[in-house]
Amino acid sequence: MRLVNAVDTLSLSVIADEQITAARSAPSGRSAQTVYGGRGHALRQTVLALAGGHGLNEHESPGEATLLVLRGRIRLGTSAATVEGVAGDYLSIPQERHNVVALEDSVLLLTVVARSATTA
Repeated sequence: MRLVNAVDTLSLSVIADEQITAARSAPSGRSAQTVYGGRGHALRQTVLALAGGHGLNEHESPGEATLLVLRGRIRLGTSAATVEGVAGDYLSIPQERHNVVALEDSVLLLTVVARSATTA
C-alpha cells in the first residue's frame, strides 16, 4: 500500500513517560505537550500529566472536549457531579466550569475542538 500523503506517527507511551517525569518535578505538579493541532487548527490534542494530588483548578470549558485516561486515576468535577476515571476510561468534559484532580500520578489525552469551530 502506498500512502499519498505522509502520516505523522508518535508514541504516546514515550510522551507519557516524559511528561509524568516532568510533572513530578514541576512546582505545579503538571506538564503537557500538544501532540496535534494548536494555532490555526480547530482540533487540539494534548498529553497532560498530573502528579498525584495535583490538578487543574476550576476553569471554563474551552469548547467541546474529552479526556482519555492513559495512566492513573483522576477525578473530574463540576458543581453538579463528580466522576472518577482510570486508565482506559474515556470522559466527555461538560461544557461548564470544571476541575480535574489526579488521585495518583496520571497521564491524560485531552482533545478539544475550539469554540469558534463548534459555532461555525
